[in-house]
Formats: sequence, structure tokens, C-alpha cells
Amino acid sequence: MTQFADDLVLIERAQKGDRDALDQLIRKYEKRAYQYAYRLTSNAEEASDVVGDAFVRIHAAMKNFKGNSAFTTWMYRILTNCFLDLRKRERSRPTQSLEATLQTEDGLVERQFESDEPTPDEVAERNQREATIERAVAVLPEYQRAMVTLYHAENLSYEEIAEALDLPIGTVKSRLNRARLSLREHLVKDEELFNLG
Repeated sequence: MTQFADDLVLIERAQKGDRDALDQLIRKYEKRAYQYAYRLTSNAEEASDVVGDAFVRIHAAMKNFKGNSAFTTWMYRILTNCFLDLRKRERSRPTQSLEATLQTEDGLVERQFESDEPTPDEVAERNQREATIERAVAVLPEYQRAMVTLYHAENLSYEEIAEALDLPIGTVKSRLNRARLSLREHLVKDEELFNLG
């Protein structure tokens, strides 16, 4: 049985009130949901909040799932909406994160925690690249950030992203293109890390 068909069986059972079937679906996809939420938020606690909120919404809306798309596509749409709702709430009551950057005489620096293990140069450079990319992605508008994450981290196709975000494919492509151009602008100052010519 394919994953899609297997999911449909669980969904049908969950729609009939089978709590175990819903629990199986959640267990099956909770790690993937958390990874996506973490890539959007860059914060473990916020990612957990987004996933928790999403699975509550999935439970409440399970009877409305028609099965026209994969369960994961529907899940990504709900996770994205929960993330956008979280950001709206944060804008209405701004707070200072413990993981925020600090202003020093030398400019902005991220709070850093010392590792117990010695790190080779290659690992340090890779980590620097990843952190630089994460910072660049984090400053993108929320929809661009969601699309970049869905495409590059979750490996969804343009069609799957369009379906998950309820947008025309042309809009997905143009927003992804604008997001990539924005990322490039943010990364040019670190071109030695990325070989941007």
C-alpha cells in the first residue's frame, strides 16, 4: 500500500472518530512537522507551539479533509497558517528573545554558547554558512520564508507548494524567485562562504 493510500485509510478512520488512527497520523508526521516549523521559526519553543497549534487544528478540521491532496500538503498549509498567526500575535506584543542579536561596539553579534567539543575548520565553516543562510531566510517576508523552506528544505514541488499555500503556481514561482534574489543580496557580503561571483 502506498503512503498516500495508507494515510487515506487512517484519515477515514479518524473521520469516523477513531482516536488511535488520528494518533498514528500525528506520530507519523510530528517529526516532519516540527522540522518544518523549526525552519520557519528558528526557535525550538515557537516551533513546538506552531506544531501543537497545527495538530489541534488538524484534529478539529479532520472531518473537513476531502482527500483531494496528500495529508502532508494539508498539514503544511495548516502549519504555515499557524506560523503566520504566531507572527501576527508577536507583532501585536513585541518581546525580546534570549536568542536575539546584541548590539556591541563592533556591530551586531549573535549570542553564542560555547561547545564542549573541539570543532574542525570545515565544520566551523559549514556552520557559519548555515547560520548565515538561516539569518538571511529569517529576514524574508513570512510567505517567502515559508516557500523557500517548503521548496529547498522540504523538497516540495511548485505544484505542491501552490496547493499547500492555496496560491497560483505563477505566484509561487515569482515569490520564490524574489526570495532567492533577496537571499543573494543578503549573502553577497559573505561571498567567500558561498562562492558568489
